Amino acid sequence: MKRASLVSVERKADRLIVMNCNSSRRNALSPEYYDGLSQALDLANQDTEIRSVILMGEGGYFCAGGDLNTLAKRREMTVSERKNNIEKLHNLIRKVRDCAKPVIAAIDGGAAGAGVSLALACDFLVAERQSQFTLAYVKVGLVPDGGATASLSRLIPCQLVLEMCLLGQPVSAERLYQLGVVNVLSDKPALAEAHLIADRIAQGPTSAQGAIKRLVSAADHNSYDDQMDLERDTMAEALGHDEAQEGISAFLERRSPNYA
Repeated sequence: MKRASLVSVERKADRLIVMNCNSSRRNALSPEYYDGLSQALDLANQDTEIRSVILMGEGGYFCAGGDLNTLAKRREMTVSERKNNIEKLHNLIRKVRDCAKPVIAAIDGGAAGAGVSLALACDFLVAERQSQFTLAYVKVGLVPDGGATASLSRLIPCQLVLEMCLLGQPVSAERLYQLGVVNVLSDKPALAEAHLIADRIAQGPTSAQGAIKRLVSAADHNSYDDQMDLERDTMAEALGHDEAQEGISAFLERRSPNYA
């Protein structure tokens, strides 16, 4: 396990577990966390034996987003300097979304601010049943960032997005589960359920999984015809891959496929 003061990265068999260790500030984001998560995602992209990445927070809370003390200091910066700092967050969010391997958010307690953005950038959300998701920027005269409005507007009704953002109203994990945003609602610490998803991912075909991620991501902005063209091209490539040979053979032979 590699650990800096505010982040730990543990390799456990076929997965990486990245923990935000800033528990005294409810795991607010920090430069150390940015660096640690970025390096973990690079490793996941490069190492074929890593099949998934799990994000979690230390001490029973996922992530409180930006540190208000840090944000207060940024009021002294120029607008250009502030944009550059926000872009660091946005680049990290993009990196999570673009990771070649599935990324799983294991959420205990809840997430707030950019912590919600980070969770929504993941491919799977596992949340402890009592968790709350909060975008309370408006209460301190600020607005959401990190892609929060982009993600939520694609996932839930506009009225609920505005309830969260204009009123700063917390929304329960259970409500988001009912809307399909949360994949698994857990009565125990979320990490255990996240590992079950990671186990299933590890049994699947890595190349096809990565291609599916790219297809789903592209569907956000592609026209219907462009998306069908991309599906055609990706399917044609997948049919020629060793994974397809193993998967089809296993199905016809009535056995479980071995993608190792």
